Amino acid sequence: MERSWVSSAAYRVIIDQLIAAREGQGVGQRELARRLGKHPSWLNKIERLERRLDLLEFIAIARAIGLSPSEFVARIDGDLPADLQV
Repeated sequence: MERSWVSSAAYRVIIDQLIAAREGQGVGQRELARRLGKHPSWLNKIERLERRLDLLEFIAIARAIGLSPSEFVARIDGDLPADLQV
């Protein structure tokens, strides 16, 4: 069930990029969860917009899939609207 506080178009860009990066690196949800020491449902809830991702989790996920967090943020920023509203 998608939650209203995590379903903005801009937030969806972040999650879509996270999923694409994970899949692009050939990492499944279960494997990523294992790398992070989390239960697979934790990641599934993030990807299904049932749980909001915080900054430290974002950094840990980026690193766990082999990406530089700063480069990953730059990639996401390029897809966000210039007049980003939160």
